[in-house]
Amino acid sequence: MNELSKDYLQETPMLDFNHPHIQDLVEQRRWKNLSQYDAIGAIYNYVRDEVRFGYNKDDRLAASQVLKDGYGQCNTKGTLLMALLRSVGVSTRFHGFTIYNELQRGAIPNYLFMVAPARIIHSWVEVYQDGRWINLEGYILDKDYLKQVQTHFANQSESFSGYGISTKCLSNPDIDWNGQDTYIQSEGIADDFGVFTQPDEFYSRHGSNLSGIKKVMFRYVLRYLMNFNVNKIRTSGIANTKAT
Repeated sequence: MNELSKDYLQETPMLDFNHPHIQDLVEQRRWKNLSQYDAIGAIYNYVRDEVRFGYNKDDRLAASQVLKDGYGQCNTKGTLLMALLRSVGVSTRFHGFTIYNELQRGAIPNYLFMVAPARIIHSWVEVYQDGRWINLEGYILDKDYLKQVQTHFANQSESFSGYGISTKCLSNPDIDWNGQDTYIQSEGIADDFGVFTQPDEFYSRHGSNLSGIKKVMFRYVLRYLMNFNVNKIRTSGIANTKAT
């Protein structure tokens, strides 16, 4: 292992993979006993489907807090994914972007959409496997939520944007780990900020999505309404929400 790759295995305040709760999870799931390829897949599937899609109070939460919350979005689930992968010796790095807010319409109810910035901080995780970096973005939406969107828009199987999705093929997006890139929002990218060894570095440079009174409103009121909407879509479908 070269010196550069050690940086991609480093623990940071955000990637706090030595936290007891993270270590307990890794031990319970026996991820360290798997091959690197299988460990990536098992951890990826865990973050995608067992950590439900939802909105945390801040993009800069430590991985242990995201695990405690039990839900997250692109940035926070990505932090947890990076921490879990590094905990089993898989090198990861952070790729920062913005996405156009329209792809969140539906997940964010229309009556709250005016609060959303026009371009939203977004990220995915890059994992080093078989001598190359692989982009992982398909972990953002849990399959239960995604299935409800696919069912409601079953006649729109190709390019789709909305409900936290921006993909060329709604009916069969590239979200499963098979050693290749995975995506679910990549068609909505606005700005590309490049790669960072640590997410902490990115957020110290670019900040997060909201500030001032909007940030306070989001943390204490708005995200609960957004999560209520997402959970209702997941359990009852889109036709039974007020987001359409």
